[in-house]
Amino acid sequence: MAPKFFSRISLSILFATATLLAQSGLTFEVASIKKAEPLDINAVMSGKMKIGMTIDAAMVHITAMSMTDLLRYAYKVKSFQISGPDWLSAERFDITAKMPAGASRDQVPEMVQALLADRFKLTLHRSTTEKSVYALIVTKPGKLKESPVDPDSFAPAADGAAAPLAATPTDGGAQVRASATSDSSGNINMNSVNGNAKIVPGQNGMRIEITKMNTTGLVELLGRFVERPVVDASDLKGRYDMNIDLSLEDAMRLGRAAGMMMPSRPSEGGAAEPGTSSVFNAIEVYGLKLDARKAPIEQLIIDHVEKTPTEN
Repeated sequence: MAPKFFSRISLSILFATATLLAQSGLTFEVASIKKAEPLDINAVMSGKMKIGMTIDAAMVHITAMSMTDLLRYAYKVKSFQISGPDWLSAERFDITAKMPAGASRDQVPEMVQALLADRFKLTLHRSTTEKSVYALIVTKPGKLKESPVDPDSFAPAADGAAAPLAATPTDGGAQVRASATSDSSGNINMNSVNGNAKIVPGQNGMRIEITKMNTTGLVELLGRFVERPVVDASDLKGRYDMNIDLSLEDAMRLGRAAGMMMPSRPSEGGAAEPGTSSVFNAIEVYGLKLDARKAPIEQLIIDHVEKTPTEN
């Protein structure tokens, strides 16, 4: 559901992570955590480096996910809702954990919360404040066509939360995978409960080929290329296919947002000036627009988190 804009700022609601965890006490039976290598675009594109999560039976395998990825997954928030140290997107971790008997994959986010609190000494609170955002709106109905119906597809999460890099059941839901992989041509493929995106690099930028994506996935994707959070005010309910061509500068920003070391061109800094990203024009052909507004945004404020986890 689209947020109500121009509403009064909500009163800040603060609570300790420990209080939340104490309500359930659900934790992994055992977990091994190791630091992963920094994200390397060449390694990802050559298929030598994979990113994501696999939940299979009682085992959870996390590969090269950043602290930002883990927080998004554990607390069901978007990247722009996380406020903390600069290293959150740069440091990556490999985690192998065993779920307790009787636990389901729906409870894994809760167990990841407990893991972060125990091994990384994470403490946080939430706060809601009014911020400048871009609202995704429809300006020309009918330009955006829904994806063909796929009988093997599955419904998005009931709460509409954006998934981390991916999640695709392969056997009726008993197994959930999350990954970012590359093909033989060096294209990066990302699959998600909210849709799929294929990144095709080019000499002057890149093309993102989007298939079966809902607006939850779309606003998360678009938010990586602009200087403000992107929220959904489109009232679109389906899944859609589209191609978005982006400049080299925007491709570099995407890499930096993922924690990659990217060079800066003379005309391009670390963040886009308001309204300058090539994504604004790219979505206009589909009758969409990013409209500047104010909206109450809930933030996940990181009070403390260790860069190095406690020993296994």
